[in-house]
Amino acid sequence: MDKQRFTLAVLTLVPLVVACGSQKADSGSGTGSGSVDVQRPVTGVDWRVHDITAGGTTTKVRGRPYLAFDAKSGKVGGRLGCNAVNATATVRAAQITLGRPSTTRMMCDASLMGTERALLGLFDGRVDYRVDHDTITLTSENGTIVRAVADK
Repeated sequence: MDKQRFTLAVLTLVPLVVACGSQKADSGSGTGSGSVDVQRPVTGVDWRVHDITAGGTTTKVRGRPYLAFDAKSGKVGGRLGCNAVNATATVRAAQITLGRPSTTRMMCDASLMGTERALLGLFDGRVDYRVDHDTITLTSENGTIVRAVADK
């Protein structure tokens, strides 16, 4: 190979090698310098409620309660365990302001109604939130913590 072709080959490959080696793969911890860490958005995701912590006690929920925040309409909708819910929702960095909820009015099993009462405590006020990969943690002003995972 002559010197001119060799130089052209090197000049072509160097930018590719540099670009490919400039980001580290996510190790799962999200703490590595330069790591690629993609967070789910709060809106456009059905967040399936996994557990609720109130008064220092964590309870895994029964049924399939979920919340879905819609940035375009400025609303949240979902199921509380038994009944459907809708309310206004303003999502900002690390905080969501939830309006007064409107719900259907069915009576269900006591455990589902307990989940529903706890989730209704999030509404008509501000909720702090943190997204960690596929999990969102909502903390209400009264200290209730709701952990939900992105429904796949």
